[in-house]
Amino acid sequence: MQQPLWTPSPGRIQASRMEAFRRFVEQRESLSLPDYPALHAWSVEQRPAFWQAIVDFFDVRFSTPARCVLREGPVMPDAHWFAGATLNFAEQLLRRRDEHPALVSLSEDGRREQLSYRELAEHVAGLQRSLREAGVGVGDRVAACLPNGWQAVVGMLASTSLGAIWSSCSPDFGAQGMLDRFGQIEPRVLIGCASYRYAGKSIDLRERLDEVLAQLPSVERLLLVSSDPGAAMGMRAAERTVRWDDFYTPQGEPQFVRLPFEQPLYILYSSGTTGVPKCIVHGAGGTLLQHLKELGLHTDLGANDRLFYYTTCGWMMWNWLVSGLALGATLVLYDGAPFHPHSERLVDLIDAEGISLFGTSARYLAALQKSGSRPRESHRLDSLRSLLSTGSPLAPESFDFVYREIKADLCLASISGGTDIVSCFALGNPLLPVWRGELQCKGLGMDVQVWNDAGKAVVDEK
Repeated sequence: MQQPLWTPSPGRIQASRMEAFRRFVEQRESLSLPDYPALHAWSVEQRPAFWQAIVDFFDVRFSTPARCVLREGPVMPDAHWFAGATLNFAEQLLRRRDEHPALVSLSEDGRREQLSYRELAEHVAGLQRSLREAGVGVGDRVAACLPNGWQAVVGMLASTSLGAIWSSCSPDFGAQGMLDRFGQIEPRVLIGCASYRYAGKSIDLRERLDEVLAQLPSVERLLLVSSDPGAAMGMRAAERTVRWDDFYTPQGEPQFVRLPFEQPLYILYSSGTTGVPKCIVHGAGGTLLQHLKELGLHTDLGANDRLFYYTTCGWMMWNWLVSGLALGATLVLYDGAPFHPHSERLVDLIDAEGISLFGTSARYLAALQKSGSRPRESHRLDSLRSLLSTGSPLAPESFDFVYREIKADLCLASISGGTDIVSCFALGNPLLPVWRGELQCKGLGMDVQVWNDAGKAVVDEK
């Protein structure tokens, strides 16, 4: 009989936030929920009670309380959650104000920048003021073409603090790729980088940005991220361009525009395989609660953890990653090629930065295995508690590789979701064992079913 590859210890289960939430619900609802399947069944059957429990457990502070948790119509689009409630997404992510590291931003060339929660709030406050003076307000779109560095996080928080809607892509997108996306949303401000590094090469983006701006008349201001004071010289759009460092001064306390629970927060995009990418709009309240549930319960992320996910600003995992700020954790951001200058570049970060939760793609793990890497022999990995993989199914052989060559005492979470929900259907779980080639569990509140070709539900007998 097949045995699990990993089983959490009783001590780890008792210390997990998922277990604390299970006990919280049992006491609150006067129920017996002895295990995760029972908790999941309750979360699906009692949806309003479940989502209210998430709000209360994570102390989500609505500026105006909800009149009701769920107001349903005859079909799904008529369902309205937390009607009457108001909040600001950025405010929920910036509740911490101390010297604890909020962001550690690392570049391929070895540059390292760090912002505490206090410093992050000051940057957001400064950029917010300048954006407001530039006319950015509720419902305006702010677009970004940036590497995965601290500027992208500050830009998102400053924009959404004003009630603007954030949309971003990776700098490896071509001009037409950006236009296919941003041309549909008519951004008022575009934040772009003058250049970025990948696999040891520096790629200049200024000509590409000029081409985009020539076809985006809605953009009134380009904020150019560059350390070069003369970076905008020679650009055709120089009259609309201001350097990021010259646009604002980081100081003061940010102000937050409180808006309805369903207020648009992010615009993401479909892959574009069947034509121009389709815009997908995500609301502030739903995104916040989903990410608190997934990061706080399923990933067991806490305020003393360091969370890393290898992603670009064009993948929904970036949006998922930054929500770790709502739990007071430290985010480790990396911009560059994953195997430059050597195959264990990202693994090095685990020891160097004390990463406790390391996220990547199934493709990366397969490539790491193919390279012959044996991290358990070359690295300590003492801080590493969980490894997350998504993007495609994680092959059974990759499960074997992780436990044989990376770390035996590790929660390996193969997770699956999508851009359409900016979150997950199936996730990891600190209460459950890990089985070879399998995702650990259905997400709380998600009525996930798997059907066979005959239209019958497939039930896992474990």
